[in-house]
Amino acid sequence: MGLRKSRPFKKNLEYGIIKKRLGAEIMTSDDWKDRLRIFFESIEVLERCKQEARENFKQFCEFIAEPAFEALAEEMKTYRVKSKFWTQKGSSTGIEFDFPGGGVDSFHYVIVLPKNAVQLKLRLQLKGRISPRTPLEESEEAFMEKVPPDRVLKISKEELLSDIVERFRNYIYAVLTSAK
Repeated sequence: MGLRKSRPFKKNLEYGIIKKRLGAEIMTSDDWKDRLRIFFESIEVLERCKQEARENFKQFCEFIAEPAFEALAEEMKTYRVKSKFWTQKGSSTGIEFDFPGGGVDSFHYVIVLPKNAVQLKLRLQLKGRISPRTPLEESEEAFMEKVPPDRVLKISKEELLSDIVERFRNYIYAVLTSAK
């Protein structure tokens, strides 16, 4: 006889005693009840983590992303580049820039909270087009991949702005040197 341990979400929870007969596990009468209880507790933990991730994303948007987007949009006016930013409740926030004088979007920087996320492991969607007449090309990757999920709420506005400017700069250089 021995104890079987389960560690959903790193909690030390113990199952009941399992008897072994001829290599087959036979549960005691309380073991299956414990397993069922632990299963439902795990689901509750998952739901709390998902809710916490949504709340943290809302804070990220309100206190980091939106102020950064607003500052960048204001600065882009200096260069006659129209921009707009948005937040879709609980799912994404982003900024887009238009071609100068054209009113057609040229570059999108969108931060996405994946569906059913249990932590702030965000995704970054980049979209851009070479000219106003070409379709948007899209790519997706980890958002600021060197920043762990537990540090996302500690990103400064300036760090986010630096990332956006770097991506926009790389995009413009690629467009200007494109063979298309």
